[in-house]
Amino acid sequence: MEFTLTSILNGLSYGLLLFMLSAGLTLIFSMMGVLNFAHASFYMLGAYFGYAISTTIGFWPALILAPLIVGVIGAGVERYGLRSVHKYGHIPELLFTFGLSYVIVELVQLIWGRAAVPYKIPAELDGPLFTLFTTAFPIYRGFMMLVAMLMLAAIYLVLKHTRIGLVIQASLTHPDTVEALGHNVPRVFMLVFGGGCALAGLAGVIGGNAFVTEPAMAGTVGSIIFVVVVVGGMGSLAGALLASILIGQIQTFAVALDWSLLSILKLMGSSVAADAPYYRLLSLTLAEMAPILPYLLLLLVLIFRPKGLLGNREG
Repeated sequence: MEFTLTSILNGLSYGLLLFMLSAGLTLIFSMMGVLNFAHASFYMLGAYFGYAISTTIGFWPALILAPLIVGVIGAGVERYGLRSVHKYGHIPELLFTFGLSYVIVELVQLIWGRAAVPYKIPAELDGPLFTLFTTAFPIYRGFMMLVAMLMLAAIYLVLKHTRIGLVIQASLTHPDTVEALGHNVPRVFMLVFGGGCALAGLAGVIGGNAFVTEPAMAGTVGSIIFVVVVVGGMGSLAGALLASILIGQIQTFAVALDWSLLSILKLMGSSVAADAPYYRLLSLTLAEMAPILPYLLLLLVLIFRPKGLLGNREG
């Protein structure tokens, strides 16, 4: 019982962090049709800016300032870079953001070096939130979950219950009509792209000290957020939330389990010779296979439901 509840909570906190990461990418794609390959790099920028600001004036100002800085950088990238290649189609956009991701990594290494930086959890959030049986659940994981839920509520309220949200959604489907009503559609897209990057920056501020802040962090999470977006459904925010929690639970439970096909066969009374060619495959545990499970899920979704769990367009 303790193992199950603890794993559920840990999986939920990890899944909500994945959602914070994928939410910005989902918004950018759903509103602009741009699949931003540099999205994880903006997450990395958020972590590094969060580290730099927190060591100077504290974590709480960093929580606000770092995402804003990343959002401004993202808006500048859209205005002076992505907008110029947007008219040439999706392939130039992909190549542009792909190249941008490498530029950002190199700049980060030039400024902060190649080693991990000591980005620590603030003292007021370092400790147990509560004790579940004999396991302490950290305050910071609870804080991560709270921020993710507040972010989800804010996105929903802005898109569904504000004038700017209506303009953003209308700009996607009827840009000419929105333009005729006096709204600057290119500026709307710039704000959407900058806002999506700011959400990635917020995830970086939160996740950078929970895990490791280093130049390789973008590559570590870059592939998994695309898995989340595709599994949930391209452009579906609700799908991204569902896929994030699902992948968080799968990986968290898998890491803690040492089951293998070999152990199951032994329980059933069967045995396999150690020199059998498939012995190593049968002896692989779920913990060892945990890193590839999201990608297996991705393949299954693409085969049986290409639109994703809650998507409306083909992935």
